[in-house]
Amino acid sequence: MNIGIIGAGHIGSALAIRLVSLGHSVYIANSRGPETLKDVAQKTGAKPVTVQEAARHGEIIVVTIPLKNIPDLPKDLFANVAADVPVIDTSNYYPMLRDGQMPELETGELTESEWVQQHLGRPVVKVFNNIYAEHLQNKGLPAGTPGRISLPVAGDDAVTKQKVMALVQELGFDAVDNGSLHESWRQQPGTPSYGADLPADKLREHFTSLGPRRTEAQHAEYLANHAKQEQAMAAQGIKLK
Repeated sequence: MNIGIIGAGHIGSALAIRLVSLGHSVYIANSRGPETLKDVAQKTGAKPVTVQEAARHGEIIVVTIPLKNIPDLPKDLFANVAADVPVIDTSNYYPMLRDGQMPELETGELTESEWVQQHLGRPVVKVFNNIYAEHLQNKGLPAGTPGRISLPVAGDDAVTKQKVMALVQELGFDAVDNGSLHESWRQQPGTPSYGADLPADKLREHFTSLGPRRTEAQHAEYLANHAKQEQAMAAQGIKLK
């Protein structure tokens, strides 16, 4: 397939390496222009392009940039992209380390990807946000292998979600349907599935135990968990791109 990746950070680069190795044609872009991506191109095998070229190239498009930068993308980015092309959102909200306070995401009324979808003006599918880039690049296994990691996939359109789930499977992970985009809170930072590399049966059990609607108590608990995670990351000197 032709795949366009907008964002050349850890997740974008890890995806590019794996997708190129599987024989896909991958275009990769960042906000600073293709001339700044020579090292990324050499490392990944992807072709450095503008964000508009990456979007037009894709039979699947991956948007993997810091959440705070989503509103800075060109407003007409998807103007010439067919409606049946899935747009993957990998974003996570890091208020302390990177994004600053975003009131819309503090209340729990919107999930991160619902907020992204509003800004892009286009349906998105949420995946690749709850796995470390190194694991995404190196821990894919053939279907049926014991210990194969599962990845949650959330979205409102069944057809585009299935295309994305097929890509997840090809990358070496079990794709688990996490319901609608409004239910994608179950894979956000602070939740037990974030960074846990759970097998498919355990991930499905976990989602069932949480239920589809986020309660006020769950929202408060996961915000507190995430704040502790950010504090620990800051203490370790971890910087997010």
